[in-house]
Amino acid sequence: MSHENPTTSGLPANAYTELKDGEKYVPILSPSKIYPEVTFYSVVTGIIMAIIFSAAAAYLGLKIGQVFEAAIPIAILAVGISTALKKNQSLGQNVIIQSIGATSGAVVAGAIFTLPAIYILKLNATFFQMFFASLLGGFLGILFLVPFRKYFVSEMHGKLPFPEATATTEVLVAGEKGGNQALVLVSAGLIGGVYDFLIATFGTWSEVFTSRVIGIGATIADKMKLVFRLNVGAAVMGLGYIIGLKYSLIIVAGSFLSWFVFVPLISFFGADLQTTVGANVQILIKDMSAEQIFRYYVRQIGIGAIAMAGFIGIIRSSGVIKSAVTLAIKEITGGKSENESAERTQKDLPMKIIVFGVLFTALIIFTFFIFGVVNNLLHAIVGLLVVMIMSFLFTTVAANAIAITGNNPVSGMTLMTLILSSIVLVSAGLSGPTGMVSALIIGGVVCTALSQAGAFITDLKIGYWLGTTPANQEKWKFVGTTISAATVVWVISLLDQTYGFASGGLAAPQANAMAAVIQPLMSNQPTPWALYISGAFISIILAILKAPVLAFALGMYLPMELNTPLLIGGMIAHFVSTRSKDEALNNARRERGTLIASGFIAGGALMGVVSVILKSAGFDWFMTEWAESNSAEVLAFVMFCLLCVYTIWDSLRAKKD
Repeated sequence: MSHENPTTSGLPANAYTELKDGEKYVPILSPSKIYPEVTFYSVVTGIIMAIIFSAAAAYLGLKIGQVFEAAIPIAILAVGISTALKKNQSLGQNVIIQSIGATSGAVVAGAIFTLPAIYILKLNATFFQMFFASLLGGFLGILFLVPFRKYFVSEMHGKLPFPEATATTEVLVAGEKGGNQALVLVSAGLIGGVYDFLIATFGTWSEVFTSRVIGIGATIADKMKLVFRLNVGAAVMGLGYIIGLKYSLIIVAGSFLSWFVFVPLISFFGADLQTTVGANVQILIKDMSAEQIFRYYVRQIGIGAIAMAGFIGIIRSSGVIKSAVTLAIKEITGGKSENESAERTQKDLPMKIIVFGVLFTALIIFTFFIFGVVNNLLHAIVGLLVVMIMSFLFTTVAANAIAITGNNPVSGMTLMTLILSSIVLVSAGLSGPTGMVSALIIGGVVCTALSQAGAFITDLKIGYWLGTTPANQEKWKFVGTTISAATVVWVISLLDQTYGFASGGLAAPQANAMAAVIQPLMSNQPTPWALYISGAFISIILAILKAPVLAFALGMYLPMELNTPLLIGGMIAHFVSTRSKDEALNNARRERGTLIASGFIAGGALMGVVSVILKSAGFDWFMTEWAESNSAEVLAFVMFCLLCVYTIWDSLRAKKD
């Protein structure tokens, strides 16, 4: 496949479509040529980005309770810096900058979801315990993902939407190519950025529109616990456009099952109960809102569904796993590696290095557990087995989730890991404070591994689309992980000394949730197994029906307001790409819409960072009373409709080449 008839952004025409038999995807950077990628400039800039964004993401995530993805802001900064410095052939270098720097978001998410719970529960843990939990988890995420790279980014080309990777790639290409596509991207970025900034910073209109805004809607929500919720953000709608109608429909179907079936059912059967149900639940079901029923009960069904979706995914991917293992054995026993004969854009780290890397990391984890965490041979072996098995099983789930929705359900998978590891550790005789520290350290390792795997597949897909060398990204990801792990743990320690997690001086919502779950488990209090198992059986039924299990399970787990705009974005994508009988014109319109959606995501991500920085610096301009009013919700719906109309209008302006 040559570069004739490229997309409106400058990528090859088949960048986003499934390949026909015999068709090949040829990226922008030719596989037969060598381009500057790993340079002093790209490595140093990437490391600086990793330090800055690790510190910023950890601080904001713990203090404000919001975690932002660093990939897109770093890509924008990389393009800006290379343009300002007038760097020649900057595309490959910008990918390395983005790849090293974006490690910050993955490692931070893994760390702040679990490790602050150690402080919250007033347990003792050293800097090095938490550092190694983040570092080793990050390494495992890289090592377990590399053998699956070709499957996700090459074999599944055009079958998975990769929304965040699409947006980042469009930013990098527009920065390199300039011209009309850059103008479309920048215009959409400004509109999406200002739109989301007005919501987040000032509360100019509500972020979420709900059916309660209408009188009858409020009555139905109160009496029957039926409520419709829609996030009106530009970035979320842009994600939906890139995901497309098929996957967004499946995701929303899962969401509707949770909110329109399970929530009212639980409300109905719990209406006459005079006691609370479940650990850490202090409200009667009859007094709960629909949102509280979802949080305390229905989301647990989603966690079970995601966990089972992971196991089903492993079974379905058994062929890929088998080929990776066969290749590893072949290389180790002296056979010729396919990697050696592969073209530059398909060269991964040698399988021999991956296998020995996994074994060496496992040895370090075991040593770390026995001397630094549990001080007991049996408990160290149990901890190691939990980490290795859960990290391996959920790696493909995390990668798949990111490839489908751009959302990594890492908190749900980590919660499942904490539950299982706590039960195993208690069975092995480890409980109380030592057991809680052990479970949280184990959870930290697994959480970081899954977060890393999910984020890294985005980087590798960007490299695949553009034509960089995967092995370069894979090598330098280890450096980014080391820098990010040290930075985030230092910030966590500093924030505890300054504000105090245990005293409630910092929000740390995810870590508080983990602490609330782990305490009863280590004290032999009840666990909602019935909810987890029911979710697991839903996934099994979907698998029997040959439906996309993970997409549906994600819809069940994620809040409805994050799912419904995905459907609207997907409907817009379908509408603009089917208006004409001329297929070439339809393609041009869809691709222009992809640029617009990418601009919304990039602008929203960048201005989201600015907004939380302003808040943390004490500039609180948010009009809370107005933003929570019905009038602000009505205005939010009107503004969202205008945004959708603009997206359709601008997409339909595309002209075929």
